[in-house]
Amino acid sequence: MNNRVVELAGSCCVVLGLTVLCLGSAGHARPAKSSSSGLFQPDKGKFNILLDGISVGHEEFEVSSTEAGWVARGTTELKPPNGKQTKVTGKLILRPDGTPVAYDWISQSDKTNGAHIDFSNGVAKITLQIQGARPFEQDLTFGTPLIAVLDNNLYHQYAVLARIYDWSKRGAQSLPVLIPQELTPGMITIEANGTLNADGKSYEGLKVTTSDLEVQLYLDSGHRLMRLEVPAAKVSVIRE
Repeated sequence: MNNRVVELAGSCCVVLGLTVLCLGSAGHARPAKSSSSGLFQPDKGKFNILLDGISVGHEEFEVSSTEAGWVARGTTELKPPNGKQTKVTGKLILRPDGTPVAYDWISQSDKTNGAHIDFSNGVAKITLQIQGARPFEQDLTFGTPLIAVLDNNLYHQYAVLARIYDWSKRGAQSLPVLIPQELTPGMITIEANGTLNADGKSYEGLKVTTSDLEVQLYLDSGHRLMRLEVPAAKVSVIRE
């Protein structure tokens, strides 16, 4: 598969979700180093998802602590022009250092599909359930247990990524990534890029890139995700 912007709800004319695909062997990942002390903070909110300036959906999310680590949950409801209404939910369980433990996603449209993923020692064990078909199992191997999970149309996962980035080190940091709904491993580069301005406000910028896509994150002083822009896809995701 090529790097591209993923179509939503089976509509061939509307693009929103991001796919960050393989730029080389995931086994050669150079993970960003982070301290587990204070890496995450509780967060809860709602994003307005816009395509070419028109609202096409919303995502509600929450990042909360548990006895063993953290949980990031999100639910996105989309109604693209000339497309079918789709609901996507994701639940990501994380260790305090950002290492994923497990992930579940469900996509509901004409059919209900989903998957459960267990992460262990740099291996993602995936059980995919497609409505009307037998479960499908696949293992993906990475060179490190620290893997970014960036699923289609669940933008709060970029808020998690902003926490995993090593702000004390800064600079360009490479990280292996998994796009669960695509069963796709790959690599991303994350880099702080100074002050950004939008709607009369100033933010700290964090750029996420693949070989042909650029995603710009707008963060507040506490590194909370306030806005996300994908210029090539005319997509904006804005916290309400």
